[in-house]
Amino acid sequence: MNTETRDPNRLTAWAHGGGCGCKIAPAVLQRLLAQVPPHLATTDFFTPVVDDAFDFGAIAATNALSDVYAMGGQPLLALALVGMPIQQLPEAVIARVLEGGAAACRSAGVVLAGGHSIDTVEPIYGLAAIGTVHPDHIQTNAGAQPGDLLVLGKPLGVGVLSAALKKGLLDADGYAQMRRWTTLLNRAGAALGPLPGVHAMTDVTGFGLAGHLLEMCRPAGLLATVDSAALPVLEISRALVRQGIGTGASGRNWASYGESVDLSALPEGDRALWQTLVTDPQTSGGLLVACAPPALEAVQAAFAQAQGQPGWVIGQLQAAPAGTSPGLRLR
Repeated sequence: MNTETRDPNRLTAWAHGGGCGCKIAPAVLQRLLAQVPPHLATTDFFTPVVDDAFDFGAIAATNALSDVYAMGGQPLLALALVGMPIQQLPEAVIARVLEGGAAACRSAGVVLAGGHSIDTVEPIYGLAAIGTVHPDHIQTNAGAQPGDLLVLGKPLGVGVLSAALKKGLLDADGYAQMRRWTTLLNRAGAALGPLPGVHAMTDVTGFGLAGHLLEMCRPAGLLATVDSAALPVLEISRALVRQGIGTGASGRNWASYGESVDLSALPEGDRALWQTLVTDPQTSGGLLVACAPPALEAVQAAFAQAQGQPGWVIGQLQAAPAGTSPGLRLR
C-alpha cells in the first residue's frame, strides 16, 4: 500500500473502510465466536469515518460508550485504544483525535483513565469501557416478547453519508447531520434499563437495523413487522442511495442475513432503496428498544429527556408463524 501520496488532512484516505462499516460480516463473526464464552466488559474501535480528527475521536468514543448504555448501564471509566501511522500523520492531527475522544468522555461523565497506543498502517481509535448497572436491570437483545413495540432512537443513513464523504459527494449540511447523530450519546439507555415493560435493548451499529433486529428476534422465535413509512431516515442519505451510493458492508450484511428479510410487501421500485437502508452500517447508531405497549409512554419520555426527541415507533413483534424461522418483514 503506497502511503506517500495520501493527504494527511483526509483521515478517511488512510482507511480501507470506515467506522462500523469495518465490522466483520455477522455470519463470519458468528462462526468465529461459536466457542468463545460471553464477556462482561466492552470495547469498540475503528478506522476513520470522517476526515476531521476531533470529530473522528468524538464519534469513536461515543460509539464505544453506547455498548454500556445498550445494556441499561451507566459508563464510568474508559481506556483509550490508539493505533496511528506515526511517521505519516502529523502529531497535531493525532492529538486532535485524542482530544475528541476525551471530550466525548467528559460529556458522558466518564473518567478516561489511560489506554494503550501502537504504530499502525491505518489510524484506529476507540475505547474499552466499564460501567455499572443493577443486576435486575441488565438489558440484552434476547428478552423481546410477542406484542412488543419497537422504538428506534436515531435515524438511519449514517453509513451512506460516510460512503458519500469518502467519494467527495457529501455537502456541509450532510456532514453536519452526520456529526450531530454520531456524536449524540445514547445516554437514554441508563434510564430505559430499569423501566418495567422494557424487555430487550441493543444499539444499531455495523450490522444495520435489520441485522440487529434479527438478533433480537431469533432468541424468542419472533417475527418483526416494520413500517417503512415510520422508519426515520436522514433525507440526504435517501437521495444518495437513489444515486447509487452505499457501503460495501451493506452488501456483506445482506449476504449474511438477507434470506431472513422479506421486502415483498414493498413496491418493487422501492425494494433496492430499503434493502440498502436497513443493512446500512450505523456508526454510533441509535438504541433499539422492544417494550410492552403500556411502557411506550415511559420509553419515549426517557428518550426525550436524554436527547430532546422521543424516538420513533417503527413496528411490532409477534411470534413467528408455525414452521417459519424468525425474521423481519418490511411493509
